[in-house]
Amino acid sequence: MMKAGGFEVVNGVVDMMQTHHEPINWDYSSVGFPVAPSSNNSLVPAVKPMIMTENRCVNLERNELSEWVENIAKQLIDDLPDTTMVQSCQDNNNNVPVAASFLGELIRPRKTTRRSNYFDGGDHQDLQWSTINQITNVVCHDNGANTGLSRLDEQGLSLITLLLECAVAISVDNLGEAHRMLLELTQMASPYGQSCAERVVAYFAKAMSSRVINSWLGICSPLINHKSVHCAFQVFNNVSPFIKFAHFTSNQAILDAFHRHDRVHIIDLDIMQGLQWPALFHILATRLEGPPHLRMTGMGTSIDILLETGKQLSNFAKRLGLSFEFHPIAKKFGEVNTSMLQLRRGETLAVHWLQHSMYDATGPDWKTMRLLEEISPRIITLVEQEICHGGSFLDRFVGSLHYYSTMFDSLGAYLASDDQGRHRVEQCLLYREINNILAIGGPARSGEEKLRQWRDELCNSFGQVGMSSNSMAQAQLILNMFPPAHGYSLVQGDGTLMLGWKDTSLFTASAWTSHHVST
Repeated sequence: MMKAGGFEVVNGVVDMMQTHHEPINWDYSSVGFPVAPSSNNSLVPAVKPMIMTENRCVNLERNELSEWVENIAKQLIDDLPDTTMVQSCQDNNNNVPVAASFLGELIRPRKTTRRSNYFDGGDHQDLQWSTINQITNVVCHDNGANTGLSRLDEQGLSLITLLLECAVAISVDNLGEAHRMLLELTQMASPYGQSCAERVVAYFAKAMSSRVINSWLGICSPLINHKSVHCAFQVFNNVSPFIKFAHFTSNQAILDAFHRHDRVHIIDLDIMQGLQWPALFHILATRLEGPPHLRMTGMGTSIDILLETGKQLSNFAKRLGLSFEFHPIAKKFGEVNTSMLQLRRGETLAVHWLQHSMYDATGPDWKTMRLLEEISPRIITLVEQEICHGGSFLDRFVGSLHYYSTMFDSLGAYLASDDQGRHRVEQCLLYREINNILAIGGPARSGEEKLRQWRDELCNSFGQVGMSSNSMAQAQLILNMFPPAHGYSLVQGDGTLMLGWKDTSLFTASAWTSHHVST
């Protein structure tokens, strides 16, 4: 057994212990996994490739909240009369993405005698959101479909319906009516509620309130408490397989790319506390052909956190006997040039990007892509959230409502409603992402068009590297740490690995290589 700077290695297992009296809480207690001595180019023993693995219990009730959201979105689209309307809708909205156009047409307010003052300064005609109410009734009381949605409590349905109405009001810049509905929502929904529906609505209402205030007063980017974010990130890593999935599938792809290379360089586009790297350090230090000289460039927004991360990783590498250099850059990847990255001839270069929505970690997408093309890495490991950051407000609202309903459900199946760790993850991570997507993001507000899916963009300039059977084994090992009843699903296809909850994909891991790299 040996100890190094807060990390512990016991019988091939990298175990990160909590370090006291440090500016940052380095809690790596569940990052390490056993290393198979029989395979020196794999983090786990090789297994037969699997096409699909599902950790679910046959008696597990289907997800109510996220399935309701999925069904209402599907119903909205299915209610379109014909393809002619679809084309007309696109033409009339200057190529606004189809989902937003559909939603805007289908839940446009109709004149009745129920609600007044929808349009500021109008004729005070009462309006009814008839389509939303109709779809809600159809979806929730269709016992023939046996969706289980009728078990959602009446309050939850009322909250989500009102949230949908509020989203449409914001999309047409009727901020007065949106503000009135948001006041109602914030009084009805609590982030500490028993149901996932209430918690989701509470955080969405808070984000949409920020959106309304920003529209009145101008764009406002909230300050980020990186310490609280990173602490919540550690909790998320412990209670959910998603972060482990991202770390270890990426590590395996990088390990494969570094095989028989003795000078290697990793650029982490948002390193945070470097949670994923000690396990890779350990296997590199013990590989059959000998340890390489490893350089790591860590990028982030806080130089203090970067320096502390570099110190911890350097201490750990030293105790392993691994030659290591750490280079911190307190800038976004899209804001630097090749000279700042200090690339060296003869090094094998890897770029790692674990995407999230908490803040803009890389800068303009087109600059990020241009720099990736310039540096021509041997391997790019990309882990994407299956959520759209671009498009209109309604597009982002519909996609994020479904995505985060699923995320909240996955946490709710594992943790009690009063669990402090669950609340920390929901408040410090998931809410921050929701707020960034709805209140801060969007091309009209940021001035930058965001790519809808980076995999589609990378395939134009890079060659895809299929995720290996060892990467699949890594992902399966992670899921085996969580009871089958939790409902996580793992799918392999088109060279990628996708991890989700029930039937909804949430994170996708892929790997890419430059066409200019010699074999």
